[in-house]
Amino acid sequence: MTSTSTQAQSAADQILGIYWTPRKDGKMQVFKSGDRYFGKLVWGKNSRLDEKNPNPAERTKQLLGMVILKNFLFKEGKYSDGQIYDPDSGKTYDCTMWLEGLKLKVRGYVGVSLFGRTETFERVE
Repeated sequence: MTSTSTQAQSAADQILGIYWTPRKDGKMQVFKSGDRYFGKLVWGKNSRLDEKNPNPAERTKQLLGMVILKNFLFKEGKYSDGQIYDPDSGKTYDCTMWLEGLKLKVRGYVGVSLFGRTETFERVE
């Protein structure tokens, strides 16, 4: 591994850690598997089921432990080509993410990023 690829690797891994959800009613852990990044719910103020899931068989599962960010690749300073699952609506969106200091900006969209919404997850210190 060259120092350039090591630097790119450490820049990419800066995202790893625990973040508050936008409403501060839960915490999400960003982790890495292979060369991809994921996020799972690791704490919630209120225990609840995935009641809005479009798959009826999934509606009895707890949100705690659920992977809601999937398959992100790090390229050109952003995490892209991933998806986010919104348990409030039961919908899955294409998604990009980027870091701004201690804040993780997550933009979910349908089709083009222009038609989407950005949420902010703050790193737990």
